[in-house]
Amino acid sequence: MKRLFAFCLFFSYAVCHAQTNFPLVLSRTIQLPGAATKFDHLAIDEAGNRLFVAATGAHAVEVIDLKTDLVQEAILNLGKPHGLAWVAATGSLYIADGALGELRVYKGSPLWLAGTIKLSEDADDMVYDAAHQLLFVGHGTGEAAAPAKVAVVDTRHFRLLANLAVATHPEALEIDPASQRVFVNVAESNEVAVIDAKTKAITAHWKLTKAGNNVPLAFDAKDQLLFVACRKPGMLIALDAKTGKEVASLPAAGGADDLFYDPALSRIYLISGTGEVDAFQVDEAKSIHPLAVLPTASGAKTALLVPSQNLLYLAVPGAGQQPSEIRVYATAKNGKAQ
Repeated sequence: MKRLFAFCLFFSYAVCHAQTNFPLVLSRTIQLPGAATKFDHLAIDEAGNRLFVAATGAHAVEVIDLKTDLVQEAILNLGKPHGLAWVAATGSLYIADGALGELRVYKGSPLWLAGTIKLSEDADDMVYDAAHQLLFVGHGTGEAAAPAKVAVVDTRHFRLLANLAVATHPEALEIDPASQRVFVNVAESNEVAVIDAKTKAITAHWKLTKAGNNVPLAFDAKDQLLFVACRKPGMLIALDAKTGKEVASLPAAGGADDLFYDPALSRIYLISGTGEVDAFQVDEAKSIHPLAVLPTASGAKTALLVPSQNLLYLAVPGAGQQPSEIRVYATAKNGKAQ
């Protein structure tokens, strides 16, 4: 009922007010003619004004020049690119390829292949630990032939340091730089695994009790809250990031695939492949309140929040005569884009 009420509020607002009254304001659209109809994760090189988009259907990574909003180049002949990470410290783009079962590193402009590390099937999301210059990469299906693991990669020398076993396929990863802990959503096991980045060991398993199939994660460093979006049923759960205790939960979209926390606005954006972005507000008491439901497009399941730009880049697959595109939303406060 809460979710239905939030949607009704949103719909009535849409009829009576301009788009600038929403938590996200459409700033511009980047069309990708001829690009894949399916996308996965995104990454950004802010200094170089480049946006990287995993175009899984085209077995490629598209590189968009954000000065011209045109495709600058494409990394072709990949298998199924999933996770992307741009590390400015090494000037490198890391690509986790689920079909090839590899982690690849590319450098330069135009990008060239600088190295490959063999992982296993379904190599997926990753997170970078700047303090130790380590990359944590989820891979493996959880089956005997491809056990589920989190790879720990030294980005300075591009070598595999460890492979930490988890119960089932690891989905999203987040990091708390202060405590040097990495959080891993282990979706099919309905748990969050916690890794100590210093020792490269799993130190805790937090079992979820209110919902399962927990795919995306987001972290609030100031309030030490870990947000987990679940699909069964559709729910947003807040965990105490120190203990793993469930402290709040709200109904949310059932097809959650990406999740972001905006520290400047204390807002959460949940991206769902069912065709919407759910926005939530975190107040000073750490309570969470639904703000609005923004309709997008079916299959638009991944995005990238860039807090320094106050922008959210949403990947929208093409359908029929409608080409694939990147919708760029400005975050908004009190009805005005920031």
